[in-house]
Amino acid sequence: MIVCRSHGEIEKLRRVNQLVARILAELRTMAAPGVTTQELDEAAEARVREAGAEPAFKGYHGYPATVCVSVNEQVVHGIPSTRGLTDGDILSIDMGAKLDGFFGDCAVTVPIGRVSAEASALLRVTEEALFHGIEAVKPGARVSDIGAAVQQHVEAAGFSVVREFVGHGIGTSLHEEPQVANYGPAGRGPRLSEGMVIAIEPMVNIGQPAVKVLADGWTAVTRDGSLSAHFEHTVVVTRDGCEVLTRLATDGEYVGTALSGSLSK
Repeated sequence: MIVCRSHGEIEKLRRVNQLVARILAELRTMAAPGVTTQELDEAAEARVREAGAEPAFKGYHGYPATVCVSVNEQVVHGIPSTRGLTDGDILSIDMGAKLDGFFGDCAVTVPIGRVSAEASALLRVTEEALFHGIEAVKPGARVSDIGAAVQQHVEAAGFSVVREFVGHGIGTSLHEEPQVANYGPAGRGPRLSEGMVIAIEPMVNIGQPAVKVLADGWTAVTRDGSLSAHFEHTVVVTRDGCEVLTRLATDGEYVGTALSGSLSK
């Protein structure tokens, strides 16, 4: 069942998503050569609990941490560890929180030190693809319009879209209907309606789209060992477009690298 949220519910969703965005912005500045992914996780949990919220991922289907931290060829669901980041890595940080009964979810991929031109292009294209997907969100549009916009931008740049993981509705549960694929033809699936809240999260590989899950049961990596990037925003459908709930309202910037133009329509 797809739920359209009331103004009061959207305000609660805005609060928790702003919290997630602020913490991710802080983690982004912390991520540097020599820092461990466990240190990032500990900082994230401390900030979430200081705000009176709960980590959304910790304990979810047995996941052991507050954030998912995926390095280089790791696509998503990487588990924090004592592994230190090194110059040239790319790091995807995905986190969620629960506050007043509602969930927030956001992800960003950041360069660690100086990265290759190819890695930099991957990050740029993946974030641009997310914004193309967001621009497809408006009342009356189809869910698949989002994925079609993402896929078109990614493949035009010579990269590939991961198929196994998709975006989702979000509200009083972390994962709700509808599923939001990052690929496929436009004009299919449920129509978007005012008050629907969805998390859009393209995962993009430099090489082929296939992934596999490691023996830990969580960490997904590219099958060909190529680099992967992941960006995510939570948005609410408005009367004439959408609002990015994980947009940092304090300074008007996004968690990822700032792009020109406004996506709050």
